[in-house]
Amino acid sequence: MNKIAYSLLLIATLFSACSSRKKTLATPPRTPEKPRYEPKPNIEARRNNERVQKENQQVISAPVTYTVASYIERFKSIAIKEMNLYGIPASVTLSQGLLESGFGNGELARIANNHFGIKCTSDWKGRSYYKDDDRPDDCFRVYNNPEDSYRDHSEFLKRKRYAKLFELDKNDYVGWAYGLKAAGYATNPQYPQLIINTIKRYTLDQYDRPEGEIQKIKREDRVFTEINRNVAKATKDSITRTIQGNRLHTVTTGDTLYNISKRYGLTVDELKALNNMTDNNIRIGQQLIVGR
Repeated sequence: MNKIAYSLLLIATLFSACSSRKKTLATPPRTPEKPRYEPKPNIEARRNNERVQKENQQVISAPVTYTVASYIERFKSIAIKEMNLYGIPASVTLSQGLLESGFGNGELARIANNHFGIKCTSDWKGRSYYKDDDRPDDCFRVYNNPEDSYRDHSEFLKRKRYAKLFELDKNDYVGWAYGLKAAGYATNPQYPQLIINTIKRYTLDQYDRPEGEIQKIKREDRVFTEINRNVAKATKDSITRTIQGNRLHTVTTGDTLYNISKRYGLTVDELKALNNMTDNNIRIGQQLIVGR
């Protein structure tokens, strides 16, 4: 009798253990889900853009919607004028404007009057607009009107890196297209083909004009004088200079800690740390350390 009772007890114990194990396997503990990563918006960039949008509200609220044909008609005379002044083929200027601005309907063109996607540089003293491009919140120039954008496009090209292009004939749009890419104007490897194909598609070369040998010599002399002056000015630029091993930036109208930091490849916190700043307040004429 004791053996039978013992056997029954052993069977009951084993059955209970198996039952418990099955329950454990059937309901494994849940692993808590990791919270999704959501990047925080850059508050300084957003506030800056809101300010620009407010200042340009009149134009933004009643935008001009361009077609390719109406864009060319609107800006061809400006492109021809810049060509006659500096030798940049009108076809190249128009092609770049069409491509970079979405024929005038892109965000930068509508809000910032920037038709060529020209970014801020250390010598830019105007307003800025931030938009994701090669990097998050890239800094782009803001203009008062599209005409200023076209003029600044010419001024932007009057730099040492583009100097060889001005030796080309002012109707050599193929040479200019490849030269712009070689000089680093765009990162897209197909940029020359994009320029050339756009020119051919819309026969933009009809606005280009040849020049005589004497005209070309005079134009080159004038342009290279201005390029050399720009090179000298950049060297002596009072906006950024070095004192006791520190690079300094002098605050001008429209500057914010954010756009200054972007120009010099810093974060706002790094810029504040360099200058022992506890807040974001800056004043016109203030000198900030932007590098050592």
